Amino acid sequence: MRVPPHILVVNGIKVRKPVFLLGAPHSGADLVARALKRSPGFHVTMGRPGVAHVVYAFARKPSIGRTSGAVRVLRDALAEAWQVLPGACGTCAGPCREAGGVTGAGPCVAAEEVTRFGDGSPDLLYSAHVLLGAFPDARFVQLIRDGRDVVADMLDDPACLAWFKPAMLSERTEFPNAFLGVNRDEHLERWKTMPAAGKGALRWRSAVRISAELRRELPPAQLLTLRYEDLALDPAGQVAALTEFLGTRVSKVALLSARLPAVGGWRTRLRPADLSLVEKVARQELTRLGYLTS
Repeated sequence: MRVPPHILVVNGIKVRKPVFLLGAPHSGADLVARALKRSPGFHVTMGRPGVAHVVYAFARKPSIGRTSGAVRVLRDALAEAWQVLPGACGTCAGPCREAGGVTGAGPCVAAEEVTRFGDGSPDLLYSAHVLLGAFPDARFVQLIRDGRDVVADMLDDPACLAWFKPAMLSERTEFPNAFLGVNRDEHLERWKTMPAAGKGALRWRSAVRISAELRRELPPAQLLTLRYEDLALDPAGQVAALTEFLGTRVSKVALLSARLPAVGGWRTRLRPADLSLVEKVARQELTRLGYLTS
């Protein structure tokens, strides 16, 4: 007998076709999250502690994400994050509060206006298959950006740099580890001594490989891939693509008003040694995506 899919109800609303934003750090997922947060009917969360805890547990120990209980754990974490309650926004990350225009404790939306849910928490990419198990009708929007620009932003982001410290690894960290971009445990010692630019390149390389796998596995009706460069240079066109893909109007305001890091900024931001290392580590993916000519 076929088991019917679980139907999640939040605030009295059935969660249908939730939207999840995926990508390497600083690839533009947060920009799309801002646009959706300001779109009618959407309740989009970003970096709620309960969700982040689960996502990073799966990232450190991928085998957890393959257990029978993983789907329920992540679904429950998102259900809690999506609850519209007084003071709920007080536990949100700064970028989420700012994107929602929250100045107090919130909430950032009125429960009676919500028709669609989504989440743009950092590093959801590594839980994509668990999300699909939890929400078989989910819609995924994944962002791709030039890895050299990504690494340049990582090097200026303390949160990203913190993951590059060997002390952040625990005895529960498993290898191969897609989050770190380390393919085999015997490479761990080499990773520990690698400059931050190289570690950033490994993370980007791993992320775009996962994105490519998802693109092969999911039908076009369920997965949309956007490039950061297109968001920066043609925001109206990308909003139109999002609107068509999601079947609901997406606000242009957040993208049109955002101050985006310049496309190709790596040319002045990366030191020659760091640029050389990034291009060496991620040459295959940079070339495949058209960012680097062979």
